Amino acid sequence: MNFDLLVHEAWPAYEVRAYEGWLLRHSGGVTKRANSVLALERPADLDRAIRAAEDFYRERGQRCVFSVGPGTMQGLDDELEHRGYEVVDPTLIMSGTPKGEPAPEVRIQERPWPGWLETWWAVDGRYADGIAAAERICTGVPAWYAAYEEDGRAVAVGRAVPQGDTLGIYCMATLPEARRRGLARTVLRALVAHAGGGPAYLVVTSRNAGAQALYRGEGFTAVGRYHYRAAPL
Repeated sequence: MNFDLLVHEAWPAYEVRAYEGWLLRHSGGVTKRANSVLALERPADLDRAIRAAEDFYRERGQRCVFSVGPGTMQGLDDELEHRGYEVVDPTLIMSGTPKGEPAPEVRIQERPWPGWLETWWAVDGRYADGIAAAERICTGVPAWYAAYEEDGRAVAVGRAVPQGDTLGIYCMATLPEARRRGLARTVLRALVAHAGGGPAYLVVTSRNAGAQALYRGEGFTAVGRYHYRAAPL
């Protein structure tokens, strides 16, 4: 299973330029997944390809970033390190067959509504004016959006993307005041049940030990890692 491509397809950049087996992705700077190079194949001239990527992001006012995962071309990570690119956001890939359990208190829709977006962005947002770009990324592919609501307010949310015979789990977020109540588990199980069960995967930052423990308890195990390499400032 090519997790690099699954993540790319589930979190689609709205501008993608192909370059000799590389995908140069741009989405207004919102999340590194949609604003980084996915280098799957070895180009004819590696130095020229890296310079082309750097030019691509420079033209858009962004720092050049590469996603370095299981499917990345061999030797790229070492080359980027040699050029002074720093490691950013080490991430764990987890996969399994989680439990599904319908929950009537969990609202599930095929598009994100304002309350869902506000809650997710309150937890994962990087800057105030990026929410419109984030919504554009999310809605770039069919997905389900779930929220545990209290008094009409979403306090825990998640997103599930059907991808053939597997399900991608994204945007799991719980407001600080609603944590440690099992709401993330409830949202996750509701999404899995809505999808009809089966295998699933997700990505979680290496430093988020609490989320990893939750996912292990739901049947996920670590199957790989990736990180980003960001150009020197």
